[in-house]
Amino acid sequence: MEFNEILRKRRIEMGYTQAQLGDKINLAESTISLYESGKRFPDKDTLKKISTVLQTPISILMGETIKGFRVPVLGNVPAGIPLEAITDILDYEEISPALAACGEYFALRIKGDSMAPRICDGDVVIVKKESAVDSGDVAIVMVNGNEATCKEVQFGQSGLTLIGWNVASFSPMFFTKKDVEKLPVRIIGRVVEVRIKNLKHGR
Repeated sequence: MEFNEILRKRRIEMGYTQAQLGDKINLAESTISLYESGKRFPDKDTLKKISTVLQTPISILMGETIKGFRVPVLGNVPAGIPLEAITDILDYEEISPALAACGEYFALRIKGDSMAPRICDGDVVIVKKESAVDSGDVAIVMVNGNEATCKEVQFGQSGLTLIGWNVASFSPMFFTKKDVEKLPVRIIGRVVEVRIKNLKHGR
């Protein structure tokens, strides 16, 4: 039995509706519904709260036979729409319970070869939702409300630079601190894993 099934079973056994459980851990009913449908997994702190309210150890909530948790694969990240509200889901990818317990994740199918040869058109990246990353991290970044892009982020005293590893097809893009605020340049998440789907590059 997987986490979402165990959660639903224990909630019902404890006599809570989704709304009531959400109230007890300060989450919306819709979020509890996402947990129980397997479309989303709680972060570590939320998992602890659920464990306390449902009087069930985290190890039991996660189950002895759980192999992983599914995250949605998005074709793009449109501006102005919360990730959890995006319904255009291409597929699902499985991540480990240990990874899932460390935050919220989604997957993105890469378009173009600006990050080749390590990240190519059609590959899927696993992304941890974060609004800030370290210099040198690969991140999903949205510039001026346009479709999100996958690039290495380098921070400097005067601003930040988005770097594509395929220098033949993508020139670095520099943004001053003023640009970052005005455009804006918004970091959506940090790439934690690349899953190769395109084998044409001999990887």
